[in-house]
Amino acid sequence: MDFLVNLLPSGLAHHAPALVIVIPLVAAAVAALMPNGRLGWIVAMVTASLVAFFSLVVLGLVLSDGLISYHMGGWEPPYGIELRVDALNAVVLALVGVVGLLCVIFALPSVGDEIEEGKQALFYSAFLVALAGLLGVTITGDAFNVFVFLEISSISTYTIIAMGAGKDRRALTASYNYLILGTIGATFFVIGVGFLYMATGSLNMADIGQILQEQGHNRVTQAAFAFIVVGLGLKAAMFPLHVWLPNAYAFAPNFVTAFLASTATKVAFYALIRFLFSVFHPDVAFVELSFTWVFAAVGIIAMMVASSQAIFQTDARRLLAYSSVAQVGYMMLGLGMGTAAGLSAGILHLINHAIMKGALFMALGAFALHFGVRQIRDLNGLGRTMPASAGAFTIAGLSLVGVPLTIGFTSKWYLITAALERGWWWAVAALIISSLMALAYVARMLSAIWMESPPEHHGAKPAARHAPYMVLVPMGILAFANLYFFFHADVLVGLAEAAANAVTGGH
Repeated sequence: MDFLVNLLPSGLAHHAPALVIVIPLVAAAVAALMPNGRLGWIVAMVTASLVAFFSLVVLGLVLSDGLISYHMGGWEPPYGIELRVDALNAVVLALVGVVGLLCVIFALPSVGDEIEEGKQALFYSAFLVALAGLLGVTITGDAFNVFVFLEISSISTYTIIAMGAGKDRRALTASYNYLILGTIGATFFVIGVGFLYMATGSLNMADIGQILQEQGHNRVTQAAFAFIVVGLGLKAAMFPLHVWLPNAYAFAPNFVTAFLASTATKVAFYALIRFLFSVFHPDVAFVELSFTWVFAAVGIIAMMVASSQAIFQTDARRLLAYSSVAQVGYMMLGLGMGTAAGLSAGILHLINHAIMKGALFMALGAFALHFGVRQIRDLNGLGRTMPASAGAFTIAGLSLVGVPLTIGFTSKWYLITAALERGWWWAVAALIISSLMALAYVARMLSAIWMESPPEHHGAKPAARHAPYMVLVPMGILAFANLYFFFHADVLVGLAEAAANAVTGGH
């Protein structure tokens, strides 16, 4: 990453944490003024490229120099607003930036197919607001600003989901349900932040953590913990607070689903880690108990129940949505181990899941672009009619199962290793069983793609087609990453370990 940092003047590199948020917020206003969708996409593309670049610069600075504390307006924390970046949120920031860029490349043909021409510029504007909100949640060191950025991302997300109603009217209902549940989650979270302010008189997360270590906890901070866990758990689709997710993923525009599946729940999971380790601290009795009896237990239940629900789905995107709930369960299990190894494995799976789900939903978007694929039966014969997209889908699907030679195997191996270190044989058994369940529902889709014959239209089978290059390129990059980072696992494993050590100290 050092070569990226060296490309910038030192003064500009210093402001990279602020630029990551400011650029998409300003660009959102510019995109809204564009007269057509293509110009709106160009604004989004330039913005996403800059965001990806600066997010990688921030990651490079953190890996080389350590913690970054950026004071907005020059006001010293805890009284001023601080952007605080360590290895944990630098990794998530870079993930959101890079995946966001790949999704914007994918967006040009996909959005053109699903969103009315007159609304496309506004669609890209709302997307950039959502991107800025997710980046803001990731990088801010202020507890109240976590709430502000959560709402910025959520409100714009409700909008871009609802804009899929031109293709499927059910997008309106999905957006409305997400709005109601998202508002409940945000309310719980901000009440928890209010309790923390009542107990400490501060909103700076590092300052709150230090005050709580010095003065100890009481009923007020315990109530704050409960409210914040529920609020962020809902945003992260933690079982059983996940009920908004299946419809939101199934009926949103394909571009929105690919972006949300790769980023939104990951950012909420990051925020949960931040509060548990940097604000409340894992050695406090009620926090320590929550690891095993809340997060690990909920993770195991999610892995089993959501995987079983996925098996019986007939809608391809809805199946992958339930799969996402199960995969969040894997992350929660890693968190619930309460160790550096467990948290590192959970973060590794967070990164890997973003890569595999991005490829899967982009492939479904490619199928939908030519054949309007929605149901699993619509996948029949696509291995012959769209071989490149089917190949990418297959690689990512096998990675989702955890087949060797894919990154899915790597993160599950590290989860199993961390569980064995704790002596949690029951967690290992659950990981294996849920992986077999994943094999069952992924096999249904792969069987339809490769084993079934293409349907006949007017007495003839459809001719082979290729997705547009703007779809093939980002989808191909993510599919290739599913294989590449198995053979070069030390890159992502090193980032995950650095992220976990940033908040656990290696213990």
